[in-house]
Amino acid sequence: MKPPAPPSRSLRDLRELTPARVGLGRAGASLPTEALLGFTLDHARARDAVHSAFDHAGLLAALSGLGLQPVQISSQARNRRDYLRRPDLGRMLDPASRNVLAGHRSNPGQLAVVVGDGLSPAAVNRHAAELVRHLAPRLADAGIAIGHAVVAMGARVALGDEIGAILDARMVVMLIGERPGLSAPDSLGAYLTFAPRIGLTDAERNCVSNIHGAGLGYDEAAVKIAWLVREALARQITGVALKMKAAAEPPNGSRASPMQCDKSDT
Repeated sequence: MKPPAPPSRSLRDLRELTPARVGLGRAGASLPTEALLGFTLDHARARDAVHSAFDHAGLLAALSGLGLQPVQISSQARNRRDYLRRPDLGRMLDPASRNVLAGHRSNPGQLAVVVGDGLSPAAVNRHAAELVRHLAPRLADAGIAIGHAVVAMGARVALGDEIGAILDARMVVMLIGERPGLSAPDSLGAYLTFAPRIGLTDAERNCVSNIHGAGLGYDEAAVKIAWLVREALARQITGVALKMKAAAEPPNGSRASPMQCDKSDT
């Protein structure tokens, strides 16, 4: 006779393991009031994150405090409404910003770090400077200097391609606010692109995502990003090609670091 199956976890136990909405219960044919109010609150927080103000002045000051010399630029999106309705405008620099960046090309750098507001300025305000604080010494240990630091307003991920091309950077790390979710309105993403130029696709980038208080911590994210930067510069590739090569041929016998992909197209 087979022994009885062990009791399954209760829904309460399951809810402690995930921020997903499971085991909410019901009141007749509807959600319980508490679950409905919780959903409404999280939805409001996500909307607020999208429309929150970008603290570019605070970021410029914070990056300067880390020994960098950040430059402020803008995309062709004139305001938040344009940014949300015309994603293409967020992928192109305005003429004045092109001129500003061209003036800094005389100091080409191996790596450019771009901080853009993206779809969650709240995430960037909260996490970007602290992530750079953790990342910079790990890059320095690998002999990699941050040649340029840029704060970009109205930015989409692909804006980093044009920025990097004008600055003649070998590689760009774009830190940007990811599309807010109901469980994470302040999630930061890091997108890495070797030999940036206009017209690249997401297949030519690597991404470390879900950097926030309840997700990937600053130190762990910095380890992953620094590893990707080092490998990308050594192999002169990013994206799917880097992921496949690193998995097949770990350098010096070391294990390839896991790579996270983005959860949304920003």
